Amino acid sequence: MPLFRRIPKRGFNNAQHTVEYIPVNLTALNHFKDGDRVDEAALRAAGLANGRLPRVKILGGGELSRKLTVSAHAFSASARTKIEAKGGTCEVIAPKVVAPKAA
Repeated sequence: MPLFRRIPKRGFNNAQHTVEYIPVNLTALNHFKDGDRVDEAALRAAGLANGRLPRVKILGGGELSRKLTVSAHAFSASARTKIEAKGGTCEVIAPKVVAPKAA
């Protein structure tokens, strides 16, 4: 077997730096009443954002039939336009900054 296949591989791995979101489609937001404020806690309580990932992203799948104030970590462009077309607002939650450990 060649030497380069026997030596362990080390170095930069981009998978460590990926940002993962729990996806939520607009159709699922019709679960809430007109004029409600929808945030991460409300989505998790309703069972629409299940999982251990800390961030939620609203995707533009389906149609929204209510005026909502949606607060999430990220929005797709189509979701933002559909929410604002119904008279709702989109609020982006700032990610939590983790302080580096002291040396």
